[in-house]
Amino acid sequence: MITKLGKRAFAILVSTSFLGLAACSSAPEQEDIERVPNKSAQALYEDAKSTLDSGLYARSIELLSALNSRYPFGPHAQQVQMDLVFAFYKTGNTDQALATIDRFIRLNPNHKNLDYMYFMRGLVNIQADKNAFQEYFGIDRADRDASRTRVAFQDLSTLVDSYPESPYVPEAKKRLVWLLNKMARYEIKVAEYYFEREAFLAAANRGKYVVEHFSQSSYLITALEIMEKSYAKLGLDELSKHAQQTRLLNEQQRQMN
Repeated sequence: MITKLGKRAFAILVSTSFLGLAACSSAPEQEDIERVPNKSAQALYEDAKSTLDSGLYARSIELLSALNSRYPFGPHAQQVQMDLVFAFYKTGNTDQALATIDRFIRLNPNHKNLDYMYFMRGLVNIQADKNAFQEYFGIDRADRDASRTRVAFQDLSTLVDSYPESPYVPEAKKRLVWLLNKMARYEIKVAEYYFEREAFLAAANRGKYVVEHFSQSSYLITALEIMEKSYAKLGLDELSKHAQQTRLLNEQQRQMN
């Protein structure tokens, strides 16, 4: 069994490790770029691509950044930007990844690979919403602000709606289902918080929001239950009965499916 002191030491060790990763994943300084050998654009890109393919993401960022700085209008300029996004994503540098994606979309509104950039923007925002410590220690933070989740949902929805033939659409649709459930779960957590504190109208409204906006999620019945109980507490018997009937109908439909 791990003692309290052991847990504390372990937490510090993990914290130090994550801080080290964050430092390694930051954008390269000018001196790092200057240390990159002075090669032609083609040769430098081949080095960067080989490094990226080998999974040496921090080094690939240095090479790609040098290439981007030295040959901003070179033959690989746009591909360099896309490769940088992937490398930033793999190192957990979400701020740099999002900045690079937004700049690319702004400067290349008709580029053939915009579907990839919207896909990556969705993945990066999902990554930005995660908390490594909480996930590592199994802490449930469904009550955390879901703004990043909503942005990720919008990014992937844009991909699916605007580029239906994109090869990234199947994976995007899977992620959208997960994001939809995550947003619904957040609302349910807030509704339960209100109900426990006897703010029954607020709880009912949160449940209603899930029904109206996340009816395809796995939390629809839970939302209806909250509405049913909250309206009953408020003495709104007709609304409570209606919520109950809707819940029972949905439960029957799910059993049939």
